[in-house]
Amino acid sequence: MDAWYVVRSQPTAEIKAAQHLERQGYRVYLPRWRRRRSHARRVDWVAAPLFPRYLFVGFDVACTPWRAIQSTIGVSQLILKGGMPAPVPDGIVDEIRSRETANGLVEVTPDYRRGDSLLIGEGPFLDRIGVFDGMSDSERVAVLLDLLGRQVRVHVPAYAVQAVA
Repeated sequence: MDAWYVVRSQPTAEIKAAQHLERQGYRVYLPRWRRRRSHARRVDWVAAPLFPRYLFVGFDVACTPWRAIQSTIGVSQLILKGGMPAPVPDGIVDEIRSRETANGLVEVTPDYRRGDSLLIGEGPFLDRIGVFDGMSDSERVAVLLDLLGRQVRVHVPAYAVQAVA
């Protein structure tokens, strides 16, 4: 019976590994998302692997020569448990696929709850900790910051915040 398994690629070789696995006849799924990239004062958005260095391979472990995956170009290792490929729990890959947009990229939305502490990692409020107050649109997060002795609501890009443990 076909199941999904996880393959770890060599650094920045996810696409190369996926191509070589597909040429060998494996079903491959490399989820990608829209990521912000900045370099030399230039900012753009690129399709990047959702899980850097990891991709999914579907096959039937009972009748597929899965050991060949270990020596595929771009592959570092097939994730094993007890000497056998470790299957991904049912529904995980389907759930990720259900979040894909028309352009094939996975839609990633922040999973914050009102009142969660967030660290701002960019812009004029760099390194300030605020309180999550909601999403203002699909790209921006509303954060309450203590400024000048009172709470002020500011809107920052969703990519510029991270949850504080």
